[in-house]
Amino acid sequence: MIYVDGSALIRFLPGVRFYEEWNGWAVPRLSELATTQLGFTELRQAAELSTRETKGRAFQIVERVKARVPVIRFSDENVNVSTHAASVLKPFAALHLGAAVTHPEVDAIATYDAELARVAELYQLGVVTPGMPEGWHNGSASPVAGVKES
Repeated sequence: MIYVDGSALIRFLPGVRFYEEWNGWAVPRLSELATTQLGFTELRQAAELSTRETKGRAFQIVERVKARVPVIRFSDENVNVSTHAASVLKPFAALHLGAAVTHPEVDAIATYDAELARVAELYQLGVVTPGMPEGWHNGSASPVAGVKES
C-alpha cells in the first residue's frame, strides 16, 4: 500500500504541476493508495483555491478521489511517531509520516515534500513522486506545489 500525503493528492486537480504525470501513475493504482482525513482536507483546500470557472470540477474530483482512496485513521502510535518527527518536519508532514510509518500495510509514501521524502526514507519507506527524477529530494531543488509554470 502507498500512503498519499496532501502534496501528492492535490496533483489530481487540473492545472497543478505534475498533474499529467501523477494521474497517469495514480489512477491505475487507486486500489493501492491510502490517505488520512488530513490529506483530504489539504485536497479540499487546494480545490477551494481554484478559479470560479474550475471550482465545480475541482470539487467533483475531490469527491471521486474520496470515494476511491481509503482513509487511514490516526492512532496513538501514529501520534507518537508524529511527535518525534515534528522536530524536523512541519506539523502536517509529521502527521502524514506517522500515518504511513505505523500502518502495517504501507511500504511507500507518495509526496512532493522534499523534507518528508527524506525522513520517510529514514523509516525505510519507498518514495513515489511521478514527474520528478529519482532521488530529487536529496538534491537542492524541490517542486513547487502550485500551478504549472509557463
